[in-house]
Amino acid sequence: MKKNSRLAVHKKQQLFQNQNIKKMITVTGATGQLGGGVIDNLVKKGLAPSQITAMARNEEKAQALKAKGVNVKLGNYNDHSSMVEAFKGADKLLFVSSSEMQNRAQQQVGVVKAAQEAGVNHILYTSIQRQSDSADSSIAFVANDHIATENAIKESGMQYTMLRNNLYFDILPWILGEKVFETGVFYPAQDGKVGFALRADMAEAAANVLLADQEGNKDYNISSPSSFTFADVARHLSTIAGKPVSYFSPSAEEYIQALTAGGAPKEVSGFLAGFAIGAASGEFIPGDSDLPQLLGREPISYKAFLDGLYGQK
Repeated sequence: MKKNSRLAVHKKQQLFQNQNIKKMITVTGATGQLGGGVIDNLVKKGLAPSQITAMARNEEKAQALKAKGVNVKLGNYNDHSSMVEAFKGADKLLFVSSSEMQNRAQQQVGVVKAAQEAGVNHILYTSIQRQSDSADSSIAFVANDHIATENAIKESGMQYTMLRNNLYFDILPWILGEKVFETGVFYPAQDGKVGFALRADMAEAAANVLLADQEGNKDYNISSPSSFTFADVARHLSTIAGKPVSYFSPSAEEYIQALTAGGAPKEVSGFLAGFAIGAASGEFIPGDSDLPQLLGREPISYKAFLDGLYGQK
């Protein structure tokens, strides 16, 4: 084991050595991939399913959680009373950010108010990693809502933990497309460096923080510890394919036009282009990542992710 890996494990042991197994934890977005992954990790790490409450919008989708013994309460971010009921009794609340874009800040501030009313002691929020809080930054289209939510949480009086997640590796297949080995990597990120991380690693890190017997009022940078560019992605795809895979960075307008012409919804095309602009301007550079310490190991690298996705030849 490398020295850095041993140090990360030691730090994790120090951080999580006093786990309080009596705590009650509530998770929102519980039938989604991140929220569901957090619950799976909590159970694997020894928390009894009866100590977990999952807030879900759809009862049918929550049946698998019920089968595991997890408490399921129906609720959604637009129904204040349902949230208050779902959050009652929670020592810690993992607030998974909303996937809706219209009125998201208002909606999420409502979640914070419901948590206050329910008497939640410690709220953990899945925010976004960023370099700037400027209202006109290149990723303001997503960051501003997160910043407004973080501010509401900090003003609430509850203990808080901000899990500032970088973008998921899991969106790379959307970006690269099904024929990347033939078409090359086509993405307007220029030579911007990013610190994307695997959603499953983020879920495990969140579970570890939930289980830790520690004070709140912390911000964690949940990014890969090393950065890469989309030119790096193309080079590694070339290794996998055994032939050159090119990288071309068009303008954002050209990119959106190409995707919509290929049948992609304009909203999806715009989002992917927006993330590329953010990457080009350095908003997703990982900086000093807390992810290795929270995992007690090195997180999955972009090369390992691409190998698993496309198969190392």
